[in-house]
Amino acid sequence: MEKLAIKQIREKIAAKEISLQELVRGFLEEIEKRDKDIHPIRSGEGLQPSTSNGIHAFLEANEENALEQAGEIDAKIAKGEEIGVLAGVPVAIKDNILTRGFKCTAGSKILENYDAPYDATVIRKLKDAGAIILGKTNLDEFAMGSSTENSAFGPTKNPLDATRVPGGSSGGSAAAVAAGMCVAALGSDTGGSIRQPAAFCGVVGFKPTYGAVSRYGLIAMASSLDQIGPFANSVEDAQTVFDTIRGKDSFDATSLDLDAETKSYKLKAKSLKIGIPKEYFGAGIDAEVKSSVEKAIKKYEANGAKVEEISLPHTEYGIATYQIIMASEVSANLARYDGIRFGKTQNTKHKTQNLLDHYLSTRQEGFGSEVKRRIMLGTHTLSSGYYDAYYLRAQKVRALIKQDFDKAFLQVDVIITPATPTLPFKFGEKSKDPVSMYLSDIFTVGVNLAGFPAIVIPCDWIEERGKKLPVGLQIIGKQRDDYRVLAAAELYEKL
Repeated sequence: MEKLAIKQIREKIAAKEISLQELVRGFLEEIEKRDKDIHPIRSGEGLQPSTSNGIHAFLEANEENALEQAGEIDAKIAKGEEIGVLAGVPVAIKDNILTRGFKCTAGSKILENYDAPYDATVIRKLKDAGAIILGKTNLDEFAMGSSTENSAFGPTKNPLDATRVPGGSSGGSAAAVAAGMCVAALGSDTGGSIRQPAAFCGVVGFKPTYGAVSRYGLIAMASSLDQIGPFANSVEDAQTVFDTIRGKDSFDATSLDLDAETKSYKLKAKSLKIGIPKEYFGAGIDAEVKSSVEKAIKKYEANGAKVEEISLPHTEYGIATYQIIMASEVSANLARYDGIRFGKTQNTKHKTQNLLDHYLSTRQEGFGSEVKRRIMLGTHTLSSGYYDAYYLRAQKVRALIKQDFDKAFLQVDVIITPATPTLPFKFGEKSKDPVSMYLSDIFTVGVNLAGFPAIVIPCDWIEERGKKLPVGLQIIGKQRDDYRVLAAAELYEKL
């Protein structure tokens, strides 16, 4: 299906070239064609692992509700009533964000029958703006992964090359946008889970300042790192979605309002100061990726931007620091899945004799191997005798990493880096080596540790065996400088 921008949809609606029901039906047909085994909403029934040859970007779709929403907006347009900025725009939602009318599995068997009891704040805002929610997308279980191979319901394939991963953990949302199954999608980013799949699928992925978007209704992985953000085919569309979902929320004490700092930046390249961290271009990065990002930087420079080398000296400790803090928060957040309050209650294979036996049986059957690994690591780092040596020390290094960025932003407006060290890798290539998988996020975790905004946009395409694979360019800004980051990315699109 033709990839339409949000502005194009509004123009077609205004010109009465197409009805929203026709538009939405077209996207639903695309989902059915590309995903093949898409699950309809069936209350009380759990999802089953995918067995089809489709992309498997979606876990569930709600055709009846989507068409009904489209019909209501068509009726408003016919009456000349005012409609929201996203009226009729088909969107997809990562399946760890609560959305009434859908299950919310977080990609885990432990929540396969969990019906969302309310709308997350971001979903309420999307609905108020008229967006049409087509369905829920696949993810690594509880957002733990960099490839969407860890979903209990089967992996998602990269629509650009079905032998390769789409990235993770928001791989389903990135793949859905890249495949033209929706106009925009929401994901969550804990250590790069929006930006890395955006890079692998050749779309735009924006991770806002920590707190700029409410986390109310997001199933928590690591609360001090998680942030909801949009995927889209252009920076303009990503900004439109961000404008809709951002803002202070009384349900989220960590949320903040950017209004005081918001400016409609109209950047010119000659007024932009770009920092290039030398630590991000050393050993471990593929030659094609390095070359593509360097060409993108030269493009800015050729149009008048000032480029200077900077240093982020604590970068080498980023992955270790992130893994300790993330796993510690995971072990606390996932303690609630005990088979009584949330998750499996009657589906355990063995009859339990006591409460401890029930806990053990529930988690053994309900959690996948990656989730268990991170819970065990986090429990260890928070345990008596190890807290100071691991968790407390990691928090101190986190502060140093943030200081590195803060110091750099005294010299430059934005920092540009590669999004990932490699091109999209093949299925199974890293899944048996957790450390290798974790290193996929080496260029993205620092942003989450510091709470900064960052965006990834495609900057080049590399041909490999007849397939064109994308290279992602990452643009980082200081806290609350989201709109400068968006403007710098949009500037590159126009260069």
